[in-house]
Amino acid sequence: MHTPIHLSLLVTDDPRHRLGRDIRQMTIGRALAEQAGRRGDKVFLHDLPGDRRYTYREVDEASNRLANGMRDAGIGAGTHVAVLSDNRPEALFAYLALAKLGAVAVPVNTAARGDLLRYLLAHSDCTALVADAECLEHAEAVHDDLPALATLIHIDAPDRPVSQRWTQVRGLEQFDAHSATPPAHDVRFSELGAIFYTSGTTGPSKGVMFSQARMLLWGLSHIEAFGYTEDDIAYVCLPLFHVNALLGATYMALSAGASVAMQRRFSASGFWPDVRKSGATVSSMLGSMANILWSQPASSEDSVNPLRLSQVTPIPEFARAFEARFGMRFVSSYGLTDYGASHAYTIGDPDSKLGSCGRTRRGYEARIVDADEFELPAGEVGELVLRCNNPWEVSPGYYKMPQATIDSMRGGWFHTGDRGSIDAEGYFWFVDRLKDSIRRRGENISAYEIELVVLKHPAIADAAAFPVRSPLGEDDVAIAVSIRKDMTLTERELVAYCEARMARHMVPRYVQLLADLPRNASQKVDKLALRRHAEHDLSRIWDREREGAA
Repeated sequence: MHTPIHLSLLVTDDPRHRLGRDIRQMTIGRALAEQAGRRGDKVFLHDLPGDRRYTYREVDEASNRLANGMRDAGIGAGTHVAVLSDNRPEALFAYLALAKLGAVAVPVNTAARGDLLRYLLAHSDCTALVADAECLEHAEAVHDDLPALATLIHIDAPDRPVSQRWTQVRGLEQFDAHSATPPAHDVRFSELGAIFYTSGTTGPSKGVMFSQARMLLWGLSHIEAFGYTEDDIAYVCLPLFHVNALLGATYMALSAGASVAMQRRFSASGFWPDVRKSGATVSSMLGSMANILWSQPASSEDSVNPLRLSQVTPIPEFARAFEARFGMRFVSSYGLTDYGASHAYTIGDPDSKLGSCGRTRRGYEARIVDADEFELPAGEVGELVLRCNNPWEVSPGYYKMPQATIDSMRGGWFHTGDRGSIDAEGYFWFVDRLKDSIRRRGENISAYEIELVVLKHPAIADAAAFPVRSPLGEDDVAIAVSIRKDMTLTERELVAYCEARMARHMVPRYVQLLADLPRNASQKVDKLALRRHAEHDLSRIWDREREGAA
C-alpha cells in the first residue's frame, strides 16, 4: 500500500527529505493518488483550447485506465515509450500512465524531423510511440529505419491509413473501457522515469536521465524557492516535451496541490486573455516571450489580470517597467536539464541583484573556475561548475553516453559550459555559453552582449552573433539579423549603430540580413548552421572591411 505524502513547508538539511517529504516515497503515481484522495474534486487541469476541466480524481482515473490499457498492449516496467504530441490533456495522461507502469517516457520535440527524429527514436531505444495525428506523419516518414519501434498509440484518429509495419496500433479511445484502478506495479523512486534530450547544437543530442524522484524534485525545488502554494494556477504555454513545462510547472502544481491551465503554444495576442480566463497566478516565460509581450501596444487593461509572478530567464532590462505595467513580479532561475535547478532569484532578493540568476538553492554548491580548474575570485568571469549533496536531485548522466557523463563531472563538479561570475554575496551573473564566446585579437567577446545591444535597434526582430575563422587567426565577429516587417535597415547602417554603442573590437565584421534565423528542434537559433554557412564562402557575406566601412 502506498504511503501518503503531505505538503509541508518544513525545510530540513536532511538530503533524504524535501519540504518534509521522504524522497524514497516520491513517485509520480503515488503523488497523484495522494492528491486525488485529498482534493479529488479540485480542478487539476484546465485545457484552454477545448475549455475542458479535469479534476484530480478524473486525471488519476483517466491515467489509470490508460496505464492498464498500455499494459495490455505490452508496455510495462522499463519499456521506453516516445511521446510526440503538442500540449494536449491526452499527452499529459500518457506521461502519468507511463510513470504508473514504471515505463520510461521519452518526450520528443514536435519540431524534430528526418535524421534528428530518426536519431532520437533510435538512440532512446523506444519500442512504442504515443503520437498525435500531425506528428505521426513525421514519425512514419522514418519508421522503416526503426525496426524496434513496434507499437503505435495515436491520440487522435490519423487522417490517412497508418503504416503496415506497426506490430499493433491502438487509439487512445480504446483504453476508456479499461479499469480505473491503479495498475498493479510497485514503482520505486529510483527507477528511470524519463529521458529528456538536449538541443544538440554542438554535437549529437544527449539523452538526460531522470529518476521518478528527480522529476518531482524539480518542481518541489521551485515550490521551495518561489513559494508556490495549492492556491496557485500555473499557466503553461511552453511545450510539455521540455522540463520547464512538464516538471517545473505541471509536476510542480501536482506536488503543491495546485492547478494547471494549459494552452497549445505561446501566443502574444492570446497570453493575457488566457491568463484572465483561467485565473492563472503564476507562469514561466522565455526571455523572448517577455520581449514580445512588452512590445505589444499598451492598454489601460494591462494590469487587470490575476498573475502575481512569472519566472523568466534572462530577466529583461525593462523588468521593473514590465512589472508596473502588468501588475506582477518577475523571478528567475538557473537550471540545466543535464544536471539540476541550482539557482533562484526570488521576490525576496534585493533589487540590486535583479538580472542575476540568484543564489544557490538548498543542497547546491557553485564555483567559477578558469580553464585549469582553479577557482576564480568573486566578480571574475569563468565557467560555472556545480555540485549537489542530494544524488536524487541531479541526473545520473547521459543515456548510453558514459564518456560524456564522465567528462561532464571532471573533478567531482558538473561543468555547465556556461560563463559567468559570482559576486561577493553569492549571486550568479550569467554571461554566455563557453561555445558562444568569440576570441578576437586577444579579446574575449560575449556574443550575448553583442546581441543585447543589437536587439535594441527598433528595426531588428532577432539577432545572433557568432564567430567565424579569421585569416589573422582567432575569430572575426559575424552577426545575422532578421528585420521587422514594414521596416528597413542596411548592413552599413547596422554597423554604424554598433560602432556608436559598443567597444570597437565587438563591432561585427560580417553582417547577414535574413528573413528568419535558422532554428534547431528546440527553437533555439542554430548558430552552428549560421557559422557553417558563412565559413563555406565568406565572400558571399557583407564584409565591413571589404566595403570600406571599417
